[in-house]
Order: sequence, then structure tokens, then C-alpha cells
Amino acid sequence: MKREYTIEHLNCAGCGAKMEEKIGRLPGIRRAQLVFATKCLTVEGEDPDASLEQLQQICQSIEPEVQLIPRQNKREKKETRREKLSKDQKRELLLIGVSGILLAAGGILGRIWEGQIYGTILLVAAYLGLGYEVLWKAVRNIIRGSVFDENFLMSVATIAAMGMGEMMEAAGVMLFYRIGELFEDIAVERSRNMVVDAVDLRPEQVTVVKEGKTVSIPAEEARPGDVILVRAGDRVPLDGKVVAGSGRVDTSAITGESVPVYVEEGMEVLSGCVNQNGMLHIRVEKRLEESMVSRILDAVEHAAASKPKIDRFLTRFARIYTPVVVGIALLTAILPSLIWGNPRQWIYTAVTFLVISCPCALVLSVPLAFFAGIGGAAKRGILFKGGAAMEALKEIKTVVLDKTGTLTNGKFVVQDVVSFGRLTRKQILTMAADCELHSSHPIGRSILEEANRQGLKLTQPETLEELPGKGIRAVFKEGIVLCGNGDWMKEEQVQGYTKSGDRGTEVFVAVNGILQGSVEVADQVKEEAKEAVREIKRQGLGVAMLTGDREAPAKEAAKAAGIEEVYAQLLPQEKLEQLQKIRKNSGAVLFVGDGINDAPVLANADVGAAMGSGADAAMEVADVVYMTSRVDAVTDSLAIAERTRKIVLQNVAGALGIKFLVMLLGFAGYANMWMAIFADTGVAMLCVLNAARGILDIRKQERQEKRAETVEK
Repeated sequence: MKREYTIEHLNCAGCGAKMEEKIGRLPGIRRAQLVFATKCLTVEGEDPDASLEQLQQICQSIEPEVQLIPRQNKREKKETRREKLSKDQKRELLLIGVSGILLAAGGILGRIWEGQIYGTILLVAAYLGLGYEVLWKAVRNIIRGSVFDENFLMSVATIAAMGMGEMMEAAGVMLFYRIGELFEDIAVERSRNMVVDAVDLRPEQVTVVKEGKTVSIPAEEARPGDVILVRAGDRVPLDGKVVAGSGRVDTSAITGESVPVYVEEGMEVLSGCVNQNGMLHIRVEKRLEESMVSRILDAVEHAAASKPKIDRFLTRFARIYTPVVVGIALLTAILPSLIWGNPRQWIYTAVTFLVISCPCALVLSVPLAFFAGIGGAAKRGILFKGGAAMEALKEIKTVVLDKTGTLTNGKFVVQDVVSFGRLTRKQILTMAADCELHSSHPIGRSILEEANRQGLKLTQPETLEELPGKGIRAVFKEGIVLCGNGDWMKEEQVQGYTKSGDRGTEVFVAVNGILQGSVEVADQVKEEAKEAVREIKRQGLGVAMLTGDREAPAKEAAKAAGIEEVYAQLLPQEKLEQLQKIRKNSGAVLFVGDGINDAPVLANADVGAAMGSGADAAMEVADVVYMTSRVDAVTDSLAIAERTRKIVLQNVAGALGIKFLVMLLGFAGYANMWMAIFADTGVAMLCVLNAARGILDIRKQERQEKRAETVEK
């Protein structure tokens, strides 16, 4: 059983890691994952709800203000996320302001009346006002057995500074520590909200049509079967099917595709799209929690729970980092003093190490970067189901593509009609379309669409029999018509039939046992496929195609896309075997598919990617979903993953590099507690701001594309 909880009032990433570790060790709990970026705790076990009180106690033993709220009972409103400052943040800001005034006044009085106690009293008041909460938490946590946390470290550092007579510095460091913590908290919250707002397209209200009247109701109350009204300029609130009206719909928010799609009666529309013109009446097919807008938001928020290797490593590293640095600080305070003397200098240096030893910047540096990258990708119509999937893309050596629906449009189009006897080409097409009048097969529908496009008059057969895997036997006034594949023609011993065609898919038409003609149908390669394949190769990756289609059409599609390595006529199990061979010969593999038969291969690939227009089974097992269903989404996902990886490495290198640099400067006698504070809270805030670039870059690119479209128009 899996349960999710929102963790309110959690302000420390390091504390979150401790909560995750302790909860994961509880009896009956199989797995616990806490994502600081989304404030979400996921617990898997026999009955997590029965342990809720125990979970609450563990969290509050580390952070007393923390509250666990079952996630399904909390739907955060957009207005709440847009609040400038929370009540706690406003209170913190007021405290910092008052204490800052006391600190400044104490410093001024101390200079004016040296040797007098007035300035010292104000400095002590400022210190207690800022440090009371920190000191109390440190004492309480020591009693509970938790020593090495930021409260303990700051308490020891500032008390040591006061012991050396540096009252001004102790109060000042506490002030800037609280300022840094506040700014870090605001920056994390804003970064998270910026990502969530970018992908949260859930509506608050929907307009339902009942008995000719329109009624506005909360989106959660709409049910399948309700008819909703979507006016021009409105966003489609729920997944459904158009029952009246027509117009163009902007799907860019869902698929990233900039070209509007024309919809009319009978066509499906996804929530999150914008109706550009006309008025649409849409019958609701899915409730809000099942609609695309909710699925995208859930995908982004839950993706952060799948931790990449580097995140797991840093979490383990942070557990030993603080004790090690505290140990170094202790040795620094004792050994150099015994060797070189000047204990005051070395104790002061040790105190700066205590401030630096807080691991928050390290714990924050990775998950927030991946969360922002995942959110930015979602804005481009690419859903990563976890940071691990994004991280794994950097190891990919070969991109393997399915054919139908992935490399091609998945929609058959009539290419040619051939007459072998007395009937004309139009008569051949008409007769084939007559047979396919009630067919649901893609090939049959394509023949019917071509006949309708040419305005041919169709006739219902007197009787009709559909033979799966073969074709259709129909009876007309003219006689018995067979419409099907070459193998069936051979089986029926049709006169004049020799062999099936070498190109595309041929549907043969025979009348009274004599072959009269054929209709050639083929799936077309997506227009962006060739350039996408070229770009994949340009990045030094191999490209191959696996398909269950016949060899001739498979090679034709591969040639059009620029793919040399082709494996055709493969059953699902054979696809999997071939994928494993490619992995053995070339290395890690990204497989892109869209069908139910692709599910085993998607699940076994190093990274599995599904086209959003494909089967639900494929999207369920895939690590990445391309909502655009475009081949160039592959290169986009590789680029986003690479950019996110660079931001992650910058954060890790920056956090560790600055901390170690300040430590070295401390050994050399050049570092002070102000620099140490920057190496702690300052670096953490810089990591948060740098991580937010993942979504900011996407927004910048979107603005550039919109400007380009405007200029083009």
C-alpha cells in the first residue's frame, strides 16, 4: 500500500533527509521517499495510515513545526501559491527587521561609549531575539539524540564567538544566518511554485450545459457524460469529445506543438488546450483527476520522487560530511594551538568550520535542479517520470525507434490504385471502399477516406464477412468480391494473382475468383523524422529501427528517415531479443515506441520513451512520454537532460568548491564568520536560483518562439 503526505513547515533539506531515513527504518515500512522540492512524503508499507501518528512523531522530533497532511485531501489553490509571503515568513521578516535595528544601534552605541554596557545590552537583545529559536531547537534536539544539525552548529559557533569577546560578530552572524535561511526558504518556494504554475492547467470552474441553460460548477464536481461549454479563448477544462461546434484548438500547452489543430463533432480534445475560435460543446469523458491537466501535474510532482544516482550519493555523503567537518573543526581548535600557539586564532577558525559544515546546500543542489528540469520539459510536451530517467539519458549510446506511429504517422494513405483487367481504377477503388464501409481497420479506413475524398458513390454489399488477418468477402449484384491481402488471394486460388507487391501494403480486389486490381496503401514517414535522425547521429549516437512490419515497407521508411540499421517482421519477444543484442554490442539503449506490443521492450530498455498518441500500456511502462508524438522530441529530451545535468554539476561543484575554499582560507588565516555564513546559506540560495534556470530557459525559449511567429505572421 502506498500513501502520500504533504509536509508543511519543513524548511530544511537536511532535516528532510533525516526524516526519510528514520521513517524508512520503521517496522512495516518498505520504502520512504521525501522530496524537499515538492514537500511530498511517499510511504510504502502494510498500512502507512495506521502509522501516521508515529510518522508525525518522527518528523516533529526533527522539526517540531512540521505537519503531515494526507495528500489526497489537500489541493493547493493557485491563489495560495501566488501569495507573496506566508505568515511565518512575514513574522520572520519582522523579527529580522527589529533585531537588525537593535544590532545596528548596539554597534553604534558601542563605538560612541566604549567601555559602557549600553551597546552590549542591545547586542545581547538582538542576539537573543534572533537566536532564541535556534538555541532552543539545538537543546531540544540534543535531548532527543540529534546533535549534528544546523541549530547546534550555529549555536556552538556563535556562543564560541561571544566567549572570545566578539559579541558584535556573534549577533551579526546570527542575523545573516536568519536572513539567509529566510531568503533560501522564499527562493525554494518560489522556484517550486514557478515550476508547478508552469504545468498546472487545472481549472477552478467549468460551465456545464443543462436543459439548455449554462451553470458554473467546481471542476471536481463535473462527471463523465456532462456537456461543458468552451468559448473562444477559453482553455478546455476536462478531457472529452466534441458533440457540437468546430474550431481550431491550440495544443501547445500539452504537446508543445505550435500549429493549431482543427476539431469538429466526434473528435476528442484534451484538457489544457485553448479553443482559439468558435464555440465548442464537449462531452466529458474523464473526471478532473483523470484528465490530462492533472496527469501532467502529477507526473511532474511525482517525478521528483524517483531519485537519480547522484542525488542518492549526495544524501549519503551529507550524513558523513557534517560529522567529518565538525571533527576537523575540533582538531583545528586543539592541534595547531599546541604546535604553533595562538589558540584564539585557531578556535576562531574552528568556529567558521562549524558554520560551513551544514549540508543543506548539498542536499538542495540536486533534487531542485532535476525538479526544475522535469517541469521545463513538461512545458515542451515531454514528461519525464523521474530524475533517474533524465540522468540515464546521458549514458545512452543508441536510439532505437519503432516504425508505425513512432517514425511514421501511424495513419495509412492510399498511394496508388492499379487495374489488372476490365475495371477502371475508380471502379477498383469504389469496390474496395464498398467492402470497407464498416471496417475499423486503419487500412480499410484509409481506403474509405480516399473514396470519400474523390466523391465516389458507394454501395452497401448484400452480405459481408470479415476474415481477420485475411480480408473481406462481400456479395454484390455483380458477384462475390474478395478484398484482402496476397496470402488470402493465393489461398483462394484467385485467377491472375502471382505475388504480393514489394512496396507498401497492397489490398487486392477479386471479382468472382478473377483478380481485377489492387490498392496500394502506405504509412508516411513523419516530416521531421529525417532531420531528427540526422541530429541524433550528430550527437554521436547510433540509430536503429525495430518493427513488426514487413521488410519492404520497413526498409522504405528507414531509407526515407536516414536509418541504415533495420530489423523487420519481429514479434514482441523478438523485438526484445534484438534490443538486448544491440545493447550488448553498442551500450545503453533508448527505445521509442507507441504500441501495446512495444510495452515489453519499453520496460526492458535502459530508457523507454512512449509517444503520447500511442497505447496507454506503452505510456504506463515508459520512463519518458513524448506528448508531441514528434520524432524531434527525442533530441529535445536529450538536450533538456544534458542542460539539467550541467546545472546539477554546477550546483554540486559550486557548493563543495566554495565550502572547501573557505576552509582553506580559514587555515591560512584569511576567512571569517561572514565568509562562512556565505559558504552556508549564501551558497544554498545560489544553488536554488541556479536550479530555477531549467524552467526559466524554457520560458525564454517560448517567448522567442512566440515573437518569431508574430514576425512571421
